[in-house]
Amino acid sequence: MKTKSHTKDKYNVITLGCSKNLVDSEVLVSQLKFNDFEVEHQSEKKDANIIIVNTCGFIDRAKEESINTILEYAKQKEKGKIEKLYVTGCLSQRYKDDLEVEIPQVDAFFGTLELPQLLKKLNADYKHELIGERYLTTPQHYAYLKISEGCNRTCTFCAIPIMRGKHVSKTIEDIVAEAKNLAKQGVKEIMLIAQELTYYGLDIYKERALSKLLYQLNEVEGIEWIRLHYAYPSKFPLDIIDAIKACDKVCNYLDIPLQHANNNVLKRMQRQITREETTELINEIRSRIPNIAIRTTMLVGFPGETEEDFEDMCNFIREMEFERLGVFQYSHEDDTAAFGFEDDIDQDTKEERASRLMQIQQEISFQKNEEKVGKTYKVLIDRKEGGYFIGRTEYDSPEVDNEILIDAKKNYCRIGDFCEAKIYDATDFDLYGEVVK
Repeated sequence: MKTKSHTKDKYNVITLGCSKNLVDSEVLVSQLKFNDFEVEHQSEKKDANIIIVNTCGFIDRAKEESINTILEYAKQKEKGKIEKLYVTGCLSQRYKDDLEVEIPQVDAFFGTLELPQLLKKLNADYKHELIGERYLTTPQHYAYLKISEGCNRTCTFCAIPIMRGKHVSKTIEDIVAEAKNLAKQGVKEIMLIAQELTYYGLDIYKERALSKLLYQLNEVEGIEWIRLHYAYPSKFPLDIIDAIKACDKVCNYLDIPLQHANNNVLKRMQRQITREETTELINEIRSRIPNIAIRTTMLVGFPGETEEDFEDMCNFIREMEFERLGVFQYSHEDDTAAFGFEDDIDQDTKEERASRLMQIQQEISFQKNEEKVGKTYKVLIDRKEGGYFIGRTEYDSPEVDNEILIDAKKNYCRIGDFCEAKIYDATDFDLYGEVVK
């Protein structure tokens, strides 16, 4: 079928998966725009004739979403609604050969590190001078800042090293330059992301350099909040905690995915840490910064996880009382070390365990939120929704953590601005506040 004609190609970039993928898409959109391409991100206009899908290949559900999205656009191409379809990202990196056979409607597949090749395919020049500058898909007041790529860890359940390669750090100079560029765009909060933050600098500086980076980012004019995501607990460098404490712009917030607390499971996961060492680390962090918010994620249903192993993790969560917690269900990923284990936990059990763990966290979160009633916090306003201004404290990352709801009929806030809000009510995961100044 003949496709509809266009005077000029219009591109739509579709992003699936994590914040690291989002940054990759922002870089891609920036490169295309500086090549004078007409391009949008996640556009719903349906007027683009060329689609680029940036895929996720992390776990089964993410892979399924990516494949379904590709198939949806493949059908549109068959019907003549789009002219070209390109696929990039983690799923493409991991399964390129299979995908080329299974979905021949795709014009070309590219891996996670093949941006120059993708641009060349589109007859666009790779603009080296744009490194550190990018189009933002997030609200103007916050942005993700990727400080490294890849991972050298050997967790048995994880396919990230397969898709993203070995750890490669950006230089401090390049990261600071990017932060300054973001500040010029109006960004007030930057969230440092990587597959593994604590490894930063080992490859290029021969030492863990995250603390040095934080001190320099703290001096960037215009940036008011700096947030840390995805810090590996094994061999955790405590100078990071010293930097959080010393740098006024670095939020009292740390995302440190623990994955499990039972020693037998941790050993099979190759996490290189024990429950006892984890407890000591968390206690040490909290002793140095008593008001820190620690976010973690747990993985349920790992091969061989007994009911006793799971209960051990539940007791650990009750003991530690994490401020923020998320749960993943184990996905049996080919080419990982754990793929050699029998995936012996059925899906119903995985879902039930995930639900039980979140019920424990719900009770912890409600108790901690109740303790905030009557207190005043600095709040960054993200959006207006359903008659409320929605904001966050320094203890909350966007989309995954708690929010503060401020009645728009009684209070006026500007999106992207800070305000002081006094908390007057609490629910399991959200707070209600009123502006005091």
